[in-house]
Amino acid sequence: MKPNSCACYGSNDIHECYCNLKNNNMVTSKDCLLKYGAAETEKHMVLWDVPSELEIGVIPKRLYCNKDLVAPLSQAFKNLIESNCVSELKTWDGCFNIRKMRGLKSMSLHSWGIAIDVNAAWNGLNKKPVLSKAFVQCFKDAGFDWGGDWQRLDGMHFQLAKI
Repeated sequence: MKPNSCACYGSNDIHECYCNLKNNNMVTSKDCLLKYGAAETEKHMVLWDVPSELEIGVIPKRLYCNKDLVAPLSQAFKNLIESNCVSELKTWDGCFNIRKMRGLKSMSLHSWGIAIDVNAAWNGLNKKPVLSKAFVQCFKDAGFDWGGDWQRLDGMHFQLAKI
């Protein structure tokens, strides 16, 4: 497969169409199912009390998420604060939501609580993302893949790069 191409792009019968163009080893719903089991069991989920020093702007105070998300998301929040990018975080648009990917048949990684959405109103599906490179790098440096790098743009979306 050549860069900037996706064999499954445009298909509704896809295995995992959120193709990461820089790294085709991204986490898939199949990986989550193997590691965590059925999303509906919620065995992997925790109610995380975000440390008060990270509660700046719209960073949530409590978050229902996968236990594996806590450390990388803590680091991403610290990175946002230390780089003065935290003011770019306008809205917190969710983490855990058992559902299929929008318009597709595969389960969303939100189903296992290892993905988040931010600034959704400005970074819609298939729209050019408006997050700064510095903001995105705060998450990438903490172990996230970004939907703004994919063929099917999803600039609001960050998900764990490894589980």
